[in-house]
Amino acid sequence: MEIRLGSLVRDAREAQGVVLIIDVFRAFTTAAIAFNNGAKRIVLVAEIDEARALKKQGYGDILMGEVDGKRPEGFDFGNSPYEVSTADFTNKSIIQSTRAGTVGAAAATQADSIYVTSFAIADATVTAVLAENPQLVSIIAMGDQGKVRSDEDEQCGIYLRNRLEGRNPDHDSVRNLILTGGATQKFFDDNLTHYHPKDVELALQINQFPFAIKVSREQGVLIAQRLDV
Repeated sequence: MEIRLGSLVRDAREAQGVVLIIDVFRAFTTAAIAFNNGAKRIVLVAEIDEARALKKQGYGDILMGEVDGKRPEGFDFGNSPYEVSTADFTNKSIIQSTRAGTVGAAAATQADSIYVTSFAIADATVTAVLAENPQLVSIIAMGDQGKVRSDEDEQCGIYLRNRLEGRNPDHDSVRNLILTGGATQKFFDDNLTHYHPKDVELALQINQFPFAIKVSREQGVLIAQRLDV
């Protein structure tokens, strides 16, 4: 099995084989919590206006996402693990749009199959990928806005590679590297109230859930579903 590490939208566009799209802060931590809280499916879209249009067409019950870290007008939830942690999504279809994770999933048009992932579901994602016995796995860290590398996504990519190759990274060491990273500091800035310190705590709970999130394309729409492993 060949494993390729990549970053940002440009590498998502070129990714082949089984593709893992990473967004730790915060899209795919938020999505994992939503599935754990009962969501039936999550429709992934790159653009806010597309999300609104799909809801009008009946693709989803709930709009969830962000622009510049903030909940867009008319959306039910922002892109916050903490915000959705107490929500009941039982049998609900969610439409999610963010500036990194969902953009990366939409960009991965050359993939044989797509998983979206974060630390919360890292080992479960590895188990699901290994079950496919792929020749090629492409791991893409989406970073900040899909344009600038970020410590949390890069470290998650390295963690996933190590686990795919049978190694067991030390969880505390991984967390400590991320907590000193620049992208983490905004969550502790009192002036940025749309970023919550609890988001970091939830995002760094490694292997919190026993399922992966696999993406399929149905009539041109990306549908993410929980895959128990």
